[in-house]
Amino acid sequence: MTISVIQGLPRWTLAVPPLAFVVLLVTWHRDLGTFLLILVCLGLGAAVIAAVHHAEVVAHRVGEPFGTLILALAVTIIEVALIVTLMASGGEKAASLARDTVFAAVMITCNGILGLSLVVGSLRHRVQEFRVQASYSALTVMTALVTLSLVLPTFTTSAPGPRFSSAQLAFAGVTSLVMYGVFVFIQTIRHRDYFLPVRPDGEVDEDEDHHAAAPSGPTALLSLGLLFVCLIAVVGLAKTVSPRLESAVESAGAPLAVVGVVIALLVLLPETVAAVRAALRNRLQTSVNLALGSALASIGLTIPAIAVASIWLSGPLVLGLDGKEVVLFALTVVTALLTLATGRATLLQGAVHLAVFSAFLFLAVSP
Repeated sequence: MTISVIQGLPRWTLAVPPLAFVVLLVTWHRDLGTFLLILVCLGLGAAVIAAVHHAEVVAHRVGEPFGTLILALAVTIIEVALIVTLMASGGEKAASLARDTVFAAVMITCNGILGLSLVVGSLRHRVQEFRVQASYSALTVMTALVTLSLVLPTFTTSAPGPRFSSAQLAFAGVTSLVMYGVFVFIQTIRHRDYFLPVRPDGEVDEDEDHHAAAPSGPTALLSLGLLFVCLIAVVGLAKTVSPRLESAVESAGAPLAVVGVVIALLVLLPETVAAVRAALRNRLQTSVNLALGSALASIGLTIPAIAVASIWLSGPLVLGLDGKEVVLFALTVVTALLTLATGRATLLQGAVHLAVFSAFLFLAVSP
């Protein structure tokens, strides 16, 4: 059985996860010189590519939308662990790290990943189809979660600054978890057909990868294990690079919020690559599932985890967005509503999303 499992996967996909993990162990809590910095960057890039491959193997085995859900959940769980770890060691300096990272994840997924998928897919296929029911339901939940968790703290008066009181934070955490749980139930059970890819003729494609034989159970299990190893390596190597990143940000005179943006960019690399590859295969529904599903998982799991972690975290917890970020979020929601209204994607829609994403990146560096 071991031989058949190994034969079901390319050799490089078996070698990269343990090698990336070894790089993580070698460089953990060490000052990175030039050689180690290059090694970490190479390990990070290789782990991202391997993670995408193993995620696609698992997705092919279990089918959609479970495959994209697995990748989104895996990335988000490890992202939450990274945020909590950095906040525990950062003190007041990391008070807004959770907010910055979660908001960056929302902007990256809803504008960066979605926009890039629309552009790449439209360049190859001109016009692509997706399910309006799925995209609108995901966008509705995402809008409510961001508003309740990241916008409202700016306007509450129970705690000083853009913060929730303990009771408000508990309510936001429970609400986020419940809403995300309901969305997952709708996505995977009650209305699973809404999230399945559509063929060029507009009909639902029950078997996204009907042209290729599904991997065996042992192969899928091995890929699932290697996927988690890759994701741990990606997040760990991103954390290893973060001190050099913070030094570079401070030297450039940029705000520390840039660190949260870069962390989110690194952690979301596997989902970005997977979404773009799906768009190139004319499976835009998978790309939309990944983009919006990742945004939902980021908020729906991070806020409850931070609410629980705040019990022993000594520093303050700043969740409220400032005026500039609220405007960018509102623009993102309006743009996404207009993009997703027709169920058909073109190059222009993707370009608009990338323009909003570029504005987010520019204003993060130059507020």
